[in-house]
This record gives sequence, structure tokens and C-alpha cells, in this order.
Amino acid sequence: MGILDSLKTLNEEILGCTRCRLAETRIHALCGEGPPDAELLLVAQAPGRVEDREGRMFIGPSGQVLDELLQSAAVDRKAVYMTNLVKCMLPGYRRLKSDEIAVCSRYLDREMALVRPTVVAPLGFFATRWLFAKYGLAVPPKPEFRGVYGQRLAAGDTIILPLQHPAAVLYNAAIKDVMVRNYRLLGEIFENVIKTRKRTRQPR
Repeated sequence: MGILDSLKTLNEEILGCTRCRLAETRIHALCGEGPPDAELLLVAQAPGRVEDREGRMFIGPSGQVLDELLQSAAVDRKAVYMTNLVKCMLPGYRRLKSDEIAVCSRYLDREMALVRPTVVAPLGFFATRWLFAKYGLAVPPKPEFRGVYGQRLAAGDTIILPLQHPAAVLYNAAIKDVMVRNYRLLGEIFENVIKTRKRTRQPR
């Protein structure tokens, strides 16, 4: 089975998933979006209200911020695979529960194994913490956690760059300059990966 067929099968499972309580309150479970051979993968926490209603990734207010940040970083959104740690909206935007992460992250594991990105950017605390655990990276205590944003890390052949979730700037406009700088670093890393891939002509 090819990658497109495998992703189609996975997405059908996600759309029909009833493995946790979030299935009772969602409108849509969200599948990942983007090229199946993308070099760059963004992992957000969970869909927002607009995304839940429309069944699309990053089309609400945080999506507008993300588009601006990617544009400032010279990253084409169409070249990025985007997905969530948890595929259903959290009622009232409450905090994630550990059992919801445990159940839903199995889908993310499979997505990452299929897409095989070179660069992974987790957006926000929960996605970053999960990704650090996946790759055996030390998770700093909460008071110091902000320090990981914009820090390039290596996990084997995978580059990890934790970033603030775009929604953060909606609640604290003062951090926008820092976010722009961090996303521009993502753009530089992504550009270098593409150049290296073209120069060595490595097959995906």
C-alpha cells in the first residue's frame, strides 16, 4: 500500500473515531493536511471552534496569525503538513487530559511514520511535551518551559524546533516580535533542508 492509500485509511479511522469522550462533543475530527512527502510538519494541540465546524486545519483566528508568521518566514503553507496532537476540539477550550493524549497520539505517531518529515515543529506546550517524550528529550519544568521555544534540537535525523502556538499572540501581543523571530528561524532551517535535499538529490 502506497503512502496516499495509507494516509487515506488513517484519515478514515480518524474521521470515525469514538475512542474517547471528545467524540461526543465534536462536529468534525480533523485529519492532517498537506503534502504526504512534506519535509516540514507542524503539530498543534487541537482544533479550534472554526476548525471543528468546517473540518479544516488552521482557518480560524489562529490560522490567520499562522499565515502571517509563515509568510514572514518565507514558508509556503502548501509545502507544510499540518496536524494536531488531538484530533477533536476540546469543549470550552479546556485543558487536555492525559488519556485523550494517550489515545489520540497513536494517530499522530502513524502520520509521522508515513510522512517522514525532516523538520518537526510542535506548537505550544502539550505538543512540545509529547514530542520530547517521543524522542527521549528532557522536558524542562513548567516555569522554564518557554525557554525551549526557538531552540533547535536534534533527534536522530529529525530536527525539532518547538514554537509558540499562533494563538498565543492573540492573548499576548507583546510576544509577537519573539514569535516572528522564531518562525523565521524555522524558515531558515526549512530552506536549508530543501537546498540540501536538492543538492544531494536524496530520494524520499
